[in-house]
Amino acid sequence: MTRIYDVHGNIVPVTVLLAGPCPITQIITAEKRGYSAVQVSFGDVKEKSLNKAAAGIFKKTNTPAGRWFRELRTAKASTFQVGQTIKCDAFAAGDYVDVTGISKGKGFAGVMKRHNFAGGPSTHGQSDRARAPGSSGSNTYPARVYKGKRFPGHLGAEVVTVQHLEVVQVMPEKDLILIKGAVPGTKESLLTIEETVKRIKKRIIHLPEKKEKKKEAKAAPAAAKPKAAGK
Repeated sequence: MTRIYDVHGNIVPVTVLLAGPCPITQIITAEKRGYSAVQVSFGDVKEKSLNKAAAGIFKKTNTPAGRWFRELRTAKASTFQVGQTIKCDAFAAGDYVDVTGISKGKGFAGVMKRHNFAGGPSTHGQSDRARAPGSSGSNTYPARVYKGKRFPGHLGAEVVTVQHLEVVQVMPEKDLILIKGAVPGTKESLLTIEETVKRIKKRIIHLPEKKEKKKEAKAAPAAAKPKAAGK
């Protein structure tokens, strides 16, 4: 992560991601597997480090060897071709994306760190229960612990998706994307960037012309009403 300045001089925290190039190695259709997707490869690797299955895919598609394979589901898979390269210019500044990755592993953690429990009281006689989870259920009824009860355990190292992140800047010449905010995972970990599934609210911009017209209407004097002839 780093930070940049926008046109107004405000600091914007961003994460710099190396996005692409990602050659397409396979087109998956609904007739074959029941869903529509494209398979892409990413990363540099020596050909001697590949197994025979992966080496055969790159030889068949005539694409450079890649370290990872990923399938990206899309309803427009038929519009792509094997050997075509997807680059970071597929996104533009102002777009919103969802970023998926494997979060940092933090090992065994207690309930306060893992589930944000408040902990026990620090006074009134307590000596060793400050960070304990407390009661896990009643005795007579239900006489058991409900499924899904939050307990200490393994924290992190799981698939996490952060939604609705804004693309601040795209650098096609360096294959870099600057995304506002943090993304899951450690440095040099693999991420998947997709168009956001959340609805983007349109910002209502009030034009200054409308306000000027209202001011002019208020400043104009009211027209004199014609007086009716009386007796």
